[in-house]
Amino acid sequence: MKAAVEKLKPILGTLFQHLHTHPEVSWKEVNTTSYLMNFLKKYEFEPKPFEDSTGFTVEVGEGDFCVGLRTDIDALWQEINGEFQANHSCGHDAHMTMIIGTMLLLKELKFKPNGKIKVIFQPAEEKGTGALKLIEKGVVDDVNYLYGVHLRPIQELRDGEACAGIQHGAAAFLSGTIKGEDAHAARSHLGTNAIEVGAALVHHLSTIHLDPMIPHSVKMTAFHAGGESGNIIPGSASFKLDLRAQRNETMKNLQAQVYQIVNKLSELYNVEITLRGADGTAAAIIDPTAQSFMEKAIVDTIGPNYLSPSVVTSGGEDFHFYTLKRPHLKAVMLGLGCDLKPGLHHPNMTFNREALFIGIEILAKTIIHTFDEYKKEEAGTKP
Repeated sequence: MKAAVEKLKPILGTLFQHLHTHPEVSWKEVNTTSYLMNFLKKYEFEPKPFEDSTGFTVEVGEGDFCVGLRTDIDALWQEINGEFQANHSCGHDAHMTMIIGTMLLLKELKFKPNGKIKVIFQPAEEKGTGALKLIEKGVVDDVNYLYGVHLRPIQELRDGEACAGIQHGAAAFLSGTIKGEDAHAARSHLGTNAIEVGAALVHHLSTIHLDPMIPHSVKMTAFHAGGESGNIIPGSASFKLDLRAQRNETMKNLQAQVYQIVNKLSELYNVEITLRGADGTAAAIIDPTAQSFMEKAIVDTIGPNYLSPSVVTSGGEDFHFYTLKRPHLKAVMLGLGCDLKPGLHHPNMTFNREALFIGIEILAKTIIHTFDEYKKEEAGTKP
C-alpha cells in the first residue's frame, strides 16, 4: 500500500496546492465544487452535484451495505496582513486532499467493496449548517458507517500521532436584542439603561452551575449600545452569546437556563429581551465499533506507539450532527497529528504536509477493515 501512496504523491501535492490557494467561504464553494468534480471525472468517478447548493457526492460500488467518507470543503473568512479574505486555516484543504487521496488509493489497489462507498463533499462546516442541510436531503440515510478526518494542533497531538475519535463539544451561538426607550442622561428615571441590563445579564450568566464533571461555559462575546452622543441613556442594545458543552444533554440544559435568565431579567427591568438561535454544532457521538476499525488501521499504518487516546477538545464540528440526527449511523473521526501550529484558525497556520499521506493510508485501511468485517458477518449469517 505504501508504494501506491508514493505513486499518488505528485498528483495529490498539486491538488492540495490548488485547493490551498483557491479557498472559498461557506455556501459559496462554487469553484471548489466544480474543480473537484472535474478532477474526479478524470479518474472515472461520477460525481453527483446537489441541485440547490454547493457540494456533491460520489458513489463507488453497489449494495445495501454502505460506508461513508465525508470531507468539509469551505474556508474561513479572516483578516490576514490587514486584509480580510478566505483562508484555509482550519485544514479543510488538507481534508479534501486526504479524502480524494483515499479514493484514488482504493482505486489504485483495485479494491472492490462488497457494498457501496459514498463519499460526501460537504459545504458550510464553518457555519455549522452544512451537515444539517445534507441530512435534510437524506444524504446519509443509506449509510451504515461514516468516517471523517480533522487535522489536530500540536497542543493535542504530536506530529506522527493519530487517534480514532475526536471528542468535540457542542456549541451554540445566540444573538439577542434589548428593546426599550432612550432617555436623557440627566433624567435616568424616564428609561431603562440597556447597558445596565447587559451587565446584569453577564452577571447572572456567571451564576449558572451545571455538573462540574462535564465542561461547559457561556459568555457574552459582543455588546453594542449607544451612539456618538454621550448624554443619551441607550434603551436598546444587541449582543451575542457563545455557549459550549462537552455533551449534547448538557448543552440542552445550558440553553434552558440561559433562556430562563433572559426571561426573568426582561420581567425585572420591564424591557423586551429576545434571543434567537444562530449557528452551532453537536457534541461527538463516537461508535465503539467504528472506532475499533479505525484504531486497527492506525496501528497497521504507524504502529501502536503512535496510536493516541481519543482527543477531548472544546472545539466544535458539524460532522457530529450526522449521528445526532441519524442515530443509526456508526461514526468516528480520525484525528491526525501533523505539527500543526500555532493553532487551528490562526491566519498563518502551518502543518507538515507529509502527514496527509499517513491520513490517506489510515482512512483507506479503515474502509477496507469495515468491509472485511461486514463480509465476515454476512458469511456467519448464511446457512
